Amino acid sequence: MRIGDYEVEVKGARSDVLETVKELSNLMADVNKAFENLKSKSATVVTVKAPVATVKAESPVEKYPKISKAGSCSEAVLKILESDWGKWRPRTLTELKEALASNNLRYPGRTLAGDLLGLVRKGLVRRWKTDKGYVYILAEKEAFVQ
Repeated sequence: MRIGDYEVEVKGARSDVLETVKELSNLMADVNKAFENLKSKSATVVTVKAPVATVKAESPVEKYPKISKAGSCSEAVLKILESDWGKWRPRTLTELKEALASNNLRYPGRTLAGDLLGLVRKGLVRRWKTDKGYVYILAEKEAFVQ
């Protein structure tokens, strides 16, 4: 039995325990009295209210980084991933495509996917599979110790 923060365990032979369970409703009053002295007399309730934040609707152009002109899709992807936006967390193919489009760079999905795979194979970009699909992030450069 559990009463508040306290627990009462009934042990014994099966027949004794079953007999005690039958009398449980009568015993509860006695158990409550036994724990009455142990219960806290006062309780403190703390209510935390979060400040109401005003959410500014971002336009798609504002939420993606601005990059300089790129000679190829791979170069543009690297510039996007080198930005604070790209370093903040791994990005999906869709997010990268939208970021490129916000910079007036429109590449077909297959071209972008192929170039990303090439960058992964070169070791410039890391990728792994998540619930949302593959995510991509700039590969960290290893420091050479001499």
